[in-house]
Amino acid sequence: MIRRPLAAVSAGVLLTALVAAPARADEIEQVVNGGFDGTTDPWWSTSGIPMTLDDGRACIDVPGGTTNRWDVAIGQNDIDLVEGETYRFTFDTSGSTDGHAVRAIVGDAQAPYDTYFEAAAGQDTFTAPVSSDHAQVAFQVGGGAEGWRFCLDDVSLLGGVPPEVYQPDTGPRVRVNQVAYLPRGPKNATLVTDAQTALPWQLRDERGRVVARGRTDPRGVDESSGQNVHRIDFGRYHRSGSGFTLVADGETSRPFDIDADAYDTLRTDALKFFYTQRSGIAIDDALRPGYGRPAGHVDVAPNLGDGAVPCQPGVCDYTLDVTGGWYDAGDHGKYVVNGGISVWQMLNEYERSSLRRHAGSAGIDLAIPESGNRVPDILDEARWELDFLLKMQVPAGEPYAGMAHHKIHDENWTGLPLLPHLDPQQRQLHPVSTAATLNLAATAAQAARLYRRYDRAFAQRALAASRTAYAAALAHPQMYASPDDGVGGGTYDDDTVTDEFYWAAAELYLTTGERQYAHAVLESPLHTADVFGPGAFDWKNTAAAGRLDLALVPSRLPGRDAVRRSVVRAADKYLAIARAHPYGVPYAPPGNMWDWGSNSAILNNMTVMAYGYDLTHRAEYRDGVLEGMDYLLGRNALNRSYVTGYGEVSAQNQHSRWYAHELDPALPHPPDGTLAGGPNSSIQDPYAQSKLTGCVAQFCYIDDIQSWSTNEETINWNAPLAWVAAFAAEQH
Repeated sequence: MIRRPLAAVSAGVLLTALVAAPARADEIEQVVNGGFDGTTDPWWSTSGIPMTLDDGRACIDVPGGTTNRWDVAIGQNDIDLVEGETYRFTFDTSGSTDGHAVRAIVGDAQAPYDTYFEAAAGQDTFTAPVSSDHAQVAFQVGGGAEGWRFCLDDVSLLGGVPPEVYQPDTGPRVRVNQVAYLPRGPKNATLVTDAQTALPWQLRDERGRVVARGRTDPRGVDESSGQNVHRIDFGRYHRSGSGFTLVADGETSRPFDIDADAYDTLRTDALKFFYTQRSGIAIDDALRPGYGRPAGHVDVAPNLGDGAVPCQPGVCDYTLDVTGGWYDAGDHGKYVVNGGISVWQMLNEYERSSLRRHAGSAGIDLAIPESGNRVPDILDEARWELDFLLKMQVPAGEPYAGMAHHKIHDENWTGLPLLPHLDPQQRQLHPVSTAATLNLAATAAQAARLYRRYDRAFAQRALAASRTAYAAALAHPQMYASPDDGVGGGTYDDDTVTDEFYWAAAELYLTTGERQYAHAVLESPLHTADVFGPGAFDWKNTAAAGRLDLALVPSRLPGRDAVRRSVVRAADKYLAIARAHPYGVPYAPPGNMWDWGSNSAILNNMTVMAYGYDLTHRAEYRDGVLEGMDYLLGRNALNRSYVTGYGEVSAQNQHSRWYAHELDPALPHPPDGTLAGGPNSSIQDPYAQSKLTGCVAQFCYIDDIQSWSTNEETINWNAPLAWVAAFAAEQH
């Protein structure tokens, strides 16, 4: 990345640079992301002292009054050392106050925390006294009477031998849904084997008795994993029970149940995730034992707060109260476009349930502060985000009135772990965008029809905001979020908003029945187009959201039958992909390049198949959805459930600043029912690149908190998990 020169600082600046000759061809770089290129991962800083990026440097504000150098530090763990090998240690540091020194060490990250080497001017090489896979590079800067600012860049530890090639532990070669199969649903497993011909299999109960048997179906090499696989179909067995295993080719699967109520708890847990993502409210430990925390970003120090947030310099001259809402993912940012698609899916889950007269979504007890107020908990939870989205609208009388600011987040990136109430960064409103404005228009219109029976005043306010936003977007149809606005938060840039216009018009029509919105729907070029891509919909591709609601909600729209047929055709497409896939996954991206958040793409495709079942009552669509759940819950190349707390081996270390047990044992793992992003062929983060370079599709995932490109948790990934789990829970 291009970095500006360091700003002028006081005469007492410490600048230590251990400069050496260019690296030899056989030297190995042991430090990951020593140049802090867009992120501080996988570096850590002392708890309570967040690390931020400043001109491409990692910086911390060192408090005064500490006793020892090691009381405040920046470091990186999991460094490999080989005894007797020579290493060269180089770095750049800068400070802002006279009289401060930096202790730069290579040492043991575990007790007794031995120091193997301490850098000094003119001493740039050392010989490792031990072999270790848990060494660390650390910069200790405590022990001063006064506070100061310390920055670090260009850290390198060259030498040693290449690290061992990462090999994930995939367990037994028989891959199953590690949670449960429905007694009357499909039951498929996958056997990884070199065998080219059918093999015998056995289904055993918890006592080890054989209760079913058959022969495998060879499926050849699976492109998404590179594995030769067979399918095991034991769908003819219908008895309920726990502790079943499948045995084939000398391997025994992980245990699983056969249970008609298999998805009831997951449906609830996937929705309960949103409460602990809330901003602007203390999380009650009595409601979520182990997850209680103070309110984040409510103008209580060290937070600068969300009560009066200014714009980025030059964007506006007002402040907005944008308290509340959900933290988008593992950071403290709040984004209108990601919030929009998440709210839509949650409200769609409720509306579908209501129209089909299923009590499920309306009757779920989420144990949230609003429970018992005579409003369905799912609507109360969505309301927390809706109120925030409405606050992001530009007030009347200001430039771009009625438009919505694209996002609000910290001025600079912060490090991990960092609880929301300890975030000291300045918060900033970012420019308005057409996409964000139309997300507001769509979800506010949707809310207006669903909350009318519970809170008429709120419904009227939402509809007014929706109308205003839609009109503002028509007046400013090409205001796009910048792809370069990625410091302190994600860009969420989108320069095609035809789909958002279609979606917003659809929701406004379904709520009002007005001709102007019907005309906008019918005249959109997307209305008769195939809007269902490799991933049916996401925050950047929202036309399918409008199409699905037009198919779901009764209306007098001309050609509604054609709309419903288009959804069934899309369900056919995803079902065909699932049937062709050796693991039964309804996802086949071009070039076998699995996308960031592939698990959500898979779930959204399953949502369309569920619509196919609703519209036709053909069981093959239902079975396609249930088989897709098998993939997410363990029947995959890694033999791992991607949902925390579900399955014998599940994701536990999703990227998050407060579900950060992997970095700080005092903090929790993500709550049960949290979905990991899943395999991502592009592996953008440094940690994944250090482990997974050259990976094939399904293997481009690692359950580590540092891998934000494969293992983050987000609201728009849990929303489809909750939707599909609710559908699955209906299929007794």
